[in-house]
Amino acid sequence: MKLILNSPLQTLNKAFRKEKVSRESFTRFKNELKVLINRINEDESEEHLKYPLRDFLKNTFYSDHEINTKGRTDLGIYLDKTDKSNLGVIIETKKPSNAGDMITTSDINKKAMHEAILYYLRERIDENNNEVKTIIITNIYEWFIFNAHDFERLFYKSNLTKEYGKWKAGQKTSLNTPLFYNEIAKPYLDECDKEISATWFDLRNYQKGLELTDKQAEKKLTALYKIFSGVTLLKEAFANDSNSLDKRFYNELLYIIGLEEKIEGSKKTIRRKANPDHGSIIENTMATLEANEKLYRVENRERYGDNKTDQLFNVALELVITWVNRILFLKLLEAQLVRYHQGNKAYRFIDTRFIADFDELNELFFEVLAKKEGERKDYIKEKFKFIPYLNSSLFE
Repeated sequence: MKLILNSPLQTLNKAFRKEKVSRESFTRFKNELKVLINRINEDESEEHLKYPLRDFLKNTFYSDHEINTKGRTDLGIYLDKTDKSNLGVIIETKKPSNAGDMITTSDINKKAMHEAILYYLRERIDENNNEVKTIIITNIYEWFIFNAHDFERLFYKSNLTKEYGKWKAGQKTSLNTPLFYNEIAKPYLDECDKEISATWFDLRNYQKGLELTDKQAEKKLTALYKIFSGVTLLKEAFANDSNSLDKRFYNELLYIIGLEEKIEGSKKTIRRKANPDHGSIIENTMATLEANEKLYRVENRERYGDNKTDQLFNVALELVITWVNRILFLKLLEAQLVRYHQGNKAYRFIDTRFIADFDELNELFFEVLAKKEGERKDYIKEKFKFIPYLNSSLFE
């Protein structure tokens, strides 16, 4: 597996880059970062290093969040003040002198990565936690920050899930973690030809800037400040976040899909409607899966639920989310094409003139967008002659 590195500035959402930072909050961040660096004792154990790291996170951005260990997970940021909530950030720590286990900018196939993968799969499969946002591997100096979307795509939706299930069920020669690390995760990373991105930085490169007050030094530190913030690590919305959903649009989207938002205890949950709308996308999808016995073709079906009803719903939900993501993306693409061609309405293809039903939407996904123009069928070429080929995994 190839590692693609991004700097803190490259990682930040463009709108968030422009967001102003409170002077008080920024000064507190600088002071706490100095304290963290000064508290690093390279001779101490990894366990010892967790405490200055936890204090740094608590005293900067996460005073309203529980920060603690969970099982074998070194450290985690929970989604609210209690450990009853889900983990939002998984942190794997190594002491600076443990070079043998720590990943590097040129080699991620190390024990630290194997552990991070294992802890993510435990959260995702055993805890049914689909709210993990970020995975961090750090020796306190060096930081590798991964988007959980990549862990989902590369590790959860892969053969690793099946191998993890066999290992956990005692179907391997040992239940010990070294077997998972060395005989499951390590070979997978060796053989995988895909890429994974990470935000990388070394705190030692910022030490000098902590003592300076010039604009260049503060600009560099501001990017680091924003990387550690809840907007980045917990994917929280911010004032000018163009990715935040308009409330009316959000409610309409839930209605069309066939879901509802409810408050359970102290948190909001999204679930299937108590009185299902049988014309909604998810109810149609569940009916189709059941009528055509498609559910039985799903690998590792048990990870979608303990019974057929739960499995039907969760498989259908995954499909519906995929379709809705694609449609929203295509609507944005359509707007860009129309704008680029000076308002030419011929480039409007998310329209009932072209897409009248699910079959035609399916055709658009797989016969048009996923195929180069020269590989398309003649009638497709004529009908969708203005639609480009998208070299994107979105339409796999």
